[in-house]
Amino acid sequence: MSSGLVTVADGRPRCAWGASSPDYTRYHDEEWGRVVHGADALYERMCLEAFQSGLSWLTILRKREHFRAAFAGFEIAAVARFGPDDVERLMGDAGIVRNRAKIEAAIANAKAATAIEDLDGLIWSFAPGAGRAAPRTTADVPAVTPESTALAKALKRHGFRFVGPTTAYALMQACGLVNDHLEGCCAR
Repeated sequence: MSSGLVTVADGRPRCAWGASSPDYTRYHDEEWGRVVHGADALYERMCLEAFQSGLSWLTILRKREHFRAAFAGFEIAAVARFGPDDVERLMGDAGIVRNRAKIEAAIANAKAATAIEDLDGLIWSFAPGAGRAAPRTTADVPAVTPESTALAKALKRHGFRFVGPTTAYALMQACGLVNDHLEGCCAR
C-alpha cells in the first residue's frame, strides 16, 4: 500500500497531490497547511474553497488572481457592499467560476462576516487541540471531522452559505487549523 508520499526531482518527499503539477507544488510547499490569520485572509480562503466545490482545486488556483481582482482583493467590507449589478458583472467574468449561487454566497458571506466582531477568533476556536497525530497515508486524511461540522454549523448560524462540513474542513486544512501533510512530507 502506498503511503501517499512521492519524491520528485528535488529529492524532497511530498504528499502525492503536491507533486502533480508546478502549481500544486507551490501551493503545497508554500501555503497549504500554513497558519493563516486575519478576517480578510480567512474570508478569501473560505470563498475559494466554496468556489472549488465540485471542481478541481487546480482550476481555482489558476483563477485565483482573477478572483482577487473580481472580489476587491477579498476585502470583506468592500465585498459586503456588492449588489445586483456586481453579481451580473461577476457572472460575465470568464476569469472566475461563474456560478450564481456561489457568487451570491460569497457576497452574503461578506455581509455576514461584517456582523462578526472576531471572524478570526470564531474560526480558530474550532481548531483541534495539540497532539493530533500526523496522517500516515492519504486514507488517514478525513474529509469531515466533528470540528469541521461544528464550524460549519456556527458559520451557518451567523448567516454564512456554501460552507458545509467538507468545505469547512478544507478551509481548516488550507489555513493551518489542522496539518494534514502526511508524516514524512517536506512541508510538515
